[in-house]
Amino acid sequence: MTSADSMSRAVTDDARHPALEALLSRPCPAVMGILNITPDSFSDGGQFMTPDRAVAQARRMIADGADIIDIGAESTRPYGAQPISRDEEMRRLEPVLAAVVALGISVSIDSMKSPVVEWALGNAAAIANDVWGLQRDPDMARVVAARNAPVVVMHNRDKPDGTLDIMRDITAFFERSLKIAAQAGIPASRIILDPGIGFGKTPEQSMIALARLGELQTFGLPVLVGASRKRFISMVTPSEPQQRLGGSLAAHLIAARSGARIIRTHDVAETVQALRVAHAIETATQPGSFEP
Repeated sequence: MTSADSMSRAVTDDARHPALEALLSRPCPAVMGILNITPDSFSDGGQFMTPDRAVAQARRMIADGADIIDIGAESTRPYGAQPISRDEEMRRLEPVLAAVVALGISVSIDSMKSPVVEWALGNAAAIANDVWGLQRDPDMARVVAARNAPVVVMHNRDKPDGTLDIMRDITAFFERSLKIAAQAGIPASRIILDPGIGFGKTPEQSMIALARLGELQTFGLPVLVGASRKRFISMVTPSEPQQRLGGSLAAHLIAARSGARIIRTHDVAETVQALRVAHAIETATQPGSFEP
């Protein structure tokens, strides 16, 4: 048994969060729609800054089949993002969060700041999404544990290092995150792993992480993949973020085949269709076997 196995299995006796259990029990991966209420996100910065536009976009993604809406009020783009204060992040979130929660869908809060996550979870957000995997804000794990919430633990680095074996680095990072989570009292049954495509990685390393995604199954935890419109696609076929739908779908279908249980995307309708059609084809082994 690897150290990853022992750390994850030590606390999996706790029941998984009911909302998370429902999402992960479906035959197709759950789809997480991205709602950026930021002026500087790499793909859609500034498009949904007003509450009316943000809520309308959430409604659109729900109608398109999103299972989760992931709301972020501070850009986490690897290059050129402008840090903002806790107060500014909450000012952006406050008129949007309650309105999206009221739409009756699970909402995740995409924030690096524990006070923001604590506030959001206290106002009916269901999932914490930490792009630094509980390792940057020293109070994040305590907040998640106190709120009894599921958490997305994402791999990240301050800067890329093309000489690394990226999967070894991701595995070591997750081992540290799981140790922090266990010490804080977060059961592994409420942890989702995200390899952090595009974060602290060269484009080639992002592709390697997708190609070797199945190696993360040794942790025994659900995996989330967000390759939507990422820069590595342009390294294969030069394109702007809005022109990367085909590459995003290709990456997400490969991720789903490798065991990803949640797909995070800007393009919900197209991703839902691709995942469902792929599943239908893979299960259509004989007449009568198809179940929509």
